[in-house]
Amino acid sequence: MTVGPYGSWASPITSDLVTADAVRLDQVVLDGPDIYWTESQPEKKGRYLIYRKRSGGKVEAVTTDDANAWSVRTRVHEYGGGAFAVQGGVVYFSNYADQRLYRQDQGEAPNPVTSLPPNAKDAALRYADGVIDVRRNSIISVHEDHTEPGAVRNSLVRVDLDGTASLRIVSSGHDFYAAPRLSPDGRQLAWLTWDHPNMPWVTTDLWVAEVKQDGGIESPRRVAGGPEEALFQPQWSPDGELYFVSDRGSGWWNLYRERDGRVEPVLQMEAEFGEPQWSFNMSTYGFASEGGLVCSFLKDGAWRLGIIDTRSGAFREIATRFTDISQVRAGAGRVVFLGGSGSEPQALIELDLATGAERVLRASAVVSDAVRPYISTPEAIEFPTTGGEVAHAFYYPPASPAYAAPSAEKVPVLVKSHGGPTGAASATLSLSVQYWTSRGFGFLDVDYRGSTGYGRAYRLRLAKAWGILDVEDCACGARYLVEQRNADPERLAISGGSAGGYTTLRALTAPEKTFRAGASYYGVSDLAALARDTHKFESRYLDWLIGPYPQEAETYAERSPINHIDKLTVPVIFFQGTEDEVVPPNQTQMMVDGLRGRNVPVAYFLFEGEQHGFRKAENIRRALDAELYFYAALLTRSGLRYL
Repeated sequence: MTVGPYGSWASPITSDLVTADAVRLDQVVLDGPDIYWTESQPEKKGRYLIYRKRSGGKVEAVTTDDANAWSVRTRVHEYGGGAFAVQGGVVYFSNYADQRLYRQDQGEAPNPVTSLPPNAKDAALRYADGVIDVRRNSIISVHEDHTEPGAVRNSLVRVDLDGTASLRIVSSGHDFYAAPRLSPDGRQLAWLTWDHPNMPWVTTDLWVAEVKQDGGIESPRRVAGGPEEALFQPQWSPDGELYFVSDRGSGWWNLYRERDGRVEPVLQMEAEFGEPQWSFNMSTYGFASEGGLVCSFLKDGAWRLGIIDTRSGAFREIATRFTDISQVRAGAGRVVFLGGSGSEPQALIELDLATGAERVLRASAVVSDAVRPYISTPEAIEFPTTGGEVAHAFYYPPASPAYAAPSAEKVPVLVKSHGGPTGAASATLSLSVQYWTSRGFGFLDVDYRGSTGYGRAYRLRLAKAWGILDVEDCACGARYLVEQRNADPERLAISGGSAGGYTTLRALTAPEKTFRAGASYYGVSDLAALARDTHKFESRYLDWLIGPYPQEAETYAERSPINHIDKLTVPVIFFQGTEDEVVPPNQTQMMVDGLRGRNVPVAYFLFEGEQHGFRKAENIRRALDAELYFYAALLTRSGLRYL
């Protein structure tokens, strides 16, 4: 082995490898024996295309990759999700460019089902999370109307599949809608709502109504919900009972159902069967048979699979090698899901429930035999933080079969703050993480207080405390590594995107200088500007995280990094997309201008055409390499400069 300083090791995990043949797998749908999914390919400018795996057949493209540059993606809530539905081999999807719904019959080009609004720009009417009503030849969808400036309206609508009739409103009056789901006989409709200033992981309501012959609804009633309950994924069983996930009572997202007019638990466990609804059509369970419910749940930092006999209540775990599981779809003795682990990148998996056999249908990336020895395996850790509490993280130590550090050298560590902030770190193998560890960096992915996966109380800890507890946890996690894992206190950096970018900037402007450099990817720098400028879905999120604006204007000012540039004395690198509607580019520009005015070392990359999260391969590569060079110049002993 070659002896070389941490952070200077050569690695086969290059930025080209990170994006080469890499795809982002998204929505999964079952249509009888056929499996459909969407994937985003960086080499195709991040467009989302639909693919299909027929029973016993090969994988084939459904979306035509032609001059129309189709992209199956909805902009409802800006984060999208639930962009297509399938019935009998016919696909209905939202096209990103104009946000219209299209119908695609097998072997034919897509045809529009919805019209553009008169005298309004493209994408003014948006659709997501649709469910097909076969009996009435229509689709019931979440609808977002942007035709009136400054007044976005959300509702449930019904759209005729032949495209001959105008859309009809099914339900309106709430600020947000999600998960319209029809009962097997088509006579009942269930859906979720929530209203400002709440987010769906704080307070949600579940409704059920009778569906009339003409497609309208009557006698709506609230099944569950209220100020102390967050709900997730309503779904009807094959025999017509309504199931859902709730954090009522125990404070954990567990499975419930309505039976004989009463809500009762299906399975209670100190584990999470739900996720924060940042996007539509998320799923953690499904029915493989009339009495067999297959579910995924997060416990002790790892996702697991299980099956419940809904008649007897018997439960057993299903052995699987995957520790990160999402998009669970079940039917006919099988379960299909997106699965990954610390040693395996995310893939589309089909599991036979009778034999336990797993089959990879589509991998998001391929790890060659030459690369595998460089993989660092994450360890779920707990560490003490402020207030006598405990926070969580995944730690990846440096790993290389070709290099060893000098015996007395300490490890430079990159601390990652995830987005959301109501979100969670993932332990699934990511080559973008291994890019760092294979070069001799430690990598700490922090699940700060406010993250999901540890119960409702932990999830709600950031109420009025964003920019405080998350920052403290990142700093405490870094110091824990200094004390316990040979981390170098003089070579700690912090990086994050979106809300994680805000945490990064707050950490760098904190009085106690834990970090020596940082990277902000489309991070928030001015909370007041965010409150005024951001999109509807998150426009009142800050009420909960900070306080109502402008009533709490002083708190907003105090917690905005832009107002503490004088405290930022270490180098920072910024990455931003020009078309970001969540965190507009002016947020980053203000921060960059302020630092340049004080002669603090700063780098700024503004990517044309990118939004909230980068999808183009060339931009992903450029950002990754730029961040590495930035740290190499600052934090490695072999770099241009050492702080």
